Amino acid sequence: MTAIKDDFRVAAVQTVSFASLEPNLEQAAGLIAEAAADGAGLIALPEYFCLMGRRDRDKVEMRESPGQGPIQDFLGEQARRHAVWLVGGTLPIESPDSGRIYNTSLVYAPDGSQAARYDKIHLFGFKKGDESYDESVSIRPGENAPQVFDSPCGRTGLSICYDLRFPELFRAFGEVSLIILPAAFTYTTGSAHWEILLRARAIENQCYVLASAQGGKHENGRRTWGHSVLIDPWGDIVSSLEEGPGFVAGNVNQQRLADVRQSLPALKHRTM
Repeated sequence: MTAIKDDFRVAAVQTVSFASLEPNLEQAAGLIAEAAADGAGLIALPEYFCLMGRRDRDKVEMRESPGQGPIQDFLGEQARRHAVWLVGGTLPIESPDSGRIYNTSLVYAPDGSQAARYDKIHLFGFKKGDESYDESVSIRPGENAPQVFDSPCGRTGLSICYDLRFPELFRAFGEVSLIILPAAFTYTTGSAHWEILLRARAIENQCYVLASAQGGKHENGRRTWGHSVLIDPWGDIVSSLEEGPGFVAGNVNQQRLADVRQSLPALKHRTM
C-alpha cells in the first residue's frame, strides 16, 4: 500500500520529439533529471515522447513486446535512478493486429517496476472534403479502461490526449486525487480547446490534473500546441509552460482537495 503524502510534488515534462528514438530518449532523460532535481516525486512524459514519426507506419515498426524493449528499459531505469514515479507518456506496444499497435501509457514505481498500464481507448479521426485522418489505421483501441493506481498523491487516473473530450471516462475513475493526461494536441485544436477542457475535467472531478504535452515544430512538419500544465481541483492553474522543451511542477495538496470538496460537495450530490 502506497502511503499518501499531505503535500507531494509532481511534474509534467514537455518535449518536441524527433523522428528517431535516441535523441528523444536523451531529451527525456535530461528533463526527467531536471524535474527530479526540482523535487518532483512523480513525473509524467508526453504522448509519443519516444517518436514523432514521418509516417504512421514508423510507430508500428518501433513497437515493443510487453515487458521488454529499449523504451521500457529506459523508463524503468529512469524511475529507479531518480527514485520517482514515472508515467512514460505513451509508447507503441504490440497488439494482436500485426499492422497496428496499442498507444500505451506505462507507469513505473521508484524501484523501476511497472505499476500500471493504460492503452488509449479513444482514437481520433475525421474526414472533411479532401482532408482526412484516422488514428485507427495504425492504432488498435485499448480495452482496459478505466485505469487507476495508488500513488503518493492518492488514487490516480490515467488518460491520453483525445480521451480529454470524453468526460464519461474521467467519471469512471471514481474519486481520484490526480488525473494524468499525456498528449500531442495539434496547434489548431489545442489553441481552441486544450485549457478549457483540462480545467473542466479538474473542476467536475474536483481533483488535480497534470497534463504533459508535445509543444513545438517537429521534424516531420507537425506543430503541436504544448502548454503543459498542472491544474488544481478548483480549476486554477498552478503551473504552465507554453512551447518548447521543459517542465512544469507543483504540489498535490491533500488539504486543498479536502477544502474544495467540503466547500462544494458536488461529488456527494451525484445521482448517476
